[in-house]
Amino acid sequence: MKIKQITAGITICILAFIMITLIQIQKSSEGSIPDMVWYNGEIKTIEDKVEQEITREAIEQEHGCKVLFLSDADYQSRLNESLVNDGIILDLYIKEQPHYNRDGFESEAAEGVFIGKVIWNAKEERYHILRSRLQQEVIIFGVIFLIITYGLLLILYRNYILPFRVLQKFTDQVAKGNLELALPIRRNNFFGAFTESFDLMREELKRARESEYRANISKKELIAELSHDIKTPVATIKATCEVLQVTEENEDTLRKVGVIAGKAEMIEQLVDNMFHATMEELVLLKVEPTAESSLMIPEMFHDFKYYGQITLDNEMPECLLYIDKLRLQQVLDNIINNSYKYAGTEVRVSFIENVEGIIIRIKDYGKGVAEEELALLKEKFYRGSNAEGKSGSGLGLYLVDNFMKQMNGGMECYCDDGFAVELFLKKV
Repeated sequence: MKIKQITAGITICILAFIMITLIQIQKSSEGSIPDMVWYNGEIKTIEDKVEQEITREAIEQEHGCKVLFLSDADYQSRLNESLVNDGIILDLYIKEQPHYNRDGFESEAAEGVFIGKVIWNAKEERYHILRSRLQQEVIIFGVIFLIITYGLLLILYRNYILPFRVLQKFTDQVAKGNLELALPIRRNNFFGAFTESFDLMREELKRARESEYRANISKKELIAELSHDIKTPVATIKATCEVLQVTEENEDTLRKVGVIAGKAEMIEQLVDNMFHATMEELVLLKVEPTAESSLMIPEMFHDFKYYGQITLDNEMPECLLYIDKLRLQQVLDNIINNSYKYAGTEVRVSFIENVEGIIIRIKDYGKGVAEEELALLKEKFYRGSNAEGKSGSGLGLYLVDNFMKQMNGGMECYCDDGFAVELFLKKV
């Protein structure tokens, strides 16, 4: 329905309301002026009250009239004044006392005795009635005028002013970078095409921002993954160099091995710096857990033998676990690398099965960490008091904790004659 049709409908309804109201006023006013039947009824009531000896003041107040008795000193003057003012004047009678015969019956009918006049000011009555009627009409027309004015202002505001105010609020939000606020487009909006263009612009900006964000995240994830993955072969090179430096006797070979070890150390520091800078901007690396066999986990520990002595205390129970293979390998690598770096002792691994999943317990026999630092080890960039002089970014256990949470698992660490980490992996 068009706005013009709505406006026409409102106008017709208001005009119909005005006509009905005028008809009602006319009907009510026709019966509002007293006629002679009404006056005759009033005079009978007044006569009864006079016979009941009700005071003149009470009668006048109740019936809106003036009562003149023949005994009044100003009877004639007040009567003449009422005649001049076109007053309604009726005679006031009371019944004469009846006479009874010797048998107790009324000997003759009692006749009425004239005792005065009852006067109504007809002009004043008409004046009050017309005044009351005029007041009603003024009030009704005033209300109708206000309704019409309000309706027109509402239409003006809704169809012309409101769209621009909404558009102003929308552009302010877009300028602040909020591209989630959609611009409402109403039917019959005179500026519909105009506002729709602004909303299309918002959608395009939003898509462009999301594409840019995804591209940046993908780039940072790739850098973070490569940085972290490079650390494994570099650690292998360093471990191999350490072995050669102990077993090799040839001076020239030892010198070359020293160069290799130094370059490997430099590469590790550069990779740590790159990984640290990337993780400052990256909230979390992507984790995509799937159903995997638990028997693949012991094989991961065999790949970490270059760190040092790793002992598996028992066999892994066979079941399906909800894990991301790559992220779990990074989790285990971070924990084993920390044990090798800070403890330098044997690492023992045990597997505990319960109804919900598998607990992997990894324990070394170093000095551990202070009790008050345990709760802080999962914080981003936090490094314990035992990390002085050792390379690292303070992101290892932070990433471990986040990876495990995204695999619907968990990580707990504590001191038990060394440092221990328990990883919980959920069964499928």
